[in-house]
This record gives sequence, C-alpha cells and structure tokens, in this order.
Amino acid sequence: MRVLIQRVSEANVKVDNEITGSIEKGMLILLGIESADNEEDINYLCNKIKGLRIFNDADGKMNLASDEIAGQFLVISQFTLHASTKKGNRPSYIKAARPEIAEPLYKKFVQSLQLVTSSNIQTGIFGADMKVHLINDGPVTLLIDSKNKE
Repeated sequence: MRVLIQRVSEANVKVDNEITGSIEKGMLILLGIESADNEEDINYLCNKIKGLRIFNDADGKMNLASDEIAGQFLVISQFTLHASTKKGNRPSYIKAARPEIAEPLYKKFVQSLQLVTSSNIQTGIFGADMKVHLINDGPVTLLIDSKNKE
C-alpha cells in the first residue's frame, strides 16, 4: 500500500462537476492499493500519517502533527501509484489491486484513519474519473510505502 501525501492549504475533488470532498489546511492523501495489501498495511499507514510532523510551528519548522493544527484529510484512491515503468513507455498496472479487492481496503483505510485522527475525512468516489484541485503548501510531498519500512 502506498500513499502520496501532499501538505495543502486547500484541496477538493470533483466528480461530474460536483464537489465530493473538500478540505482546508491538512493533507491530500492519494492511496494506491496492491493485491498483497491487508489491514496491517492500513494500520501502519494510518498511524504513520497521524504522527507525521509536517506542519510548521511558531518558528516555521515542520514540527507539528495534523491534530495539533486541526488538520483535515482528503483521501483519493489512485491505482497508478503502483505503475511499473521498467519496460517501454506504457505503464503496467499489474501490481495494482483489482477493484473488488481495492475498494473494501480503501473504505477500511478511510474508516481507520477516522478512528486514529480527530478530523473529519473527506473522499473522492472510488473508481470515478475525478478532478483534484489543490494548493500544495510548501511544497511538501511525501511518498510512504507500507512494504518499505525504512
């Protein structure tokens, strides 16, 4: 399971020109799920996200976690995070989980993140063609892979 996290001052997602999720200061989380993922991956990532100190303190240093600044979360499913570009120019998505596996894990991830944080979680619509608008604050962008715990 991979997440691409962007610290944002605002973000929203639209499906068919309708906003399905919108946040102010917080994290935009793009979530990629592969077939081998399970609840252990979800728990690891949710706890890691909760503790990430990527928000500025009074001295301008990244020293605060999301709950210390009343940060919000927008979670978007994104299977392309598991693209392989080793051969040729057309990405392969063979490692990305099929929708029947990915969708329940996506929903469980959102529920688990809600349980460990004090923020309301906003989302896109799984499998939909989404338009994501964001203002990346910093910019700060992090990639975390639950299978690569360095």
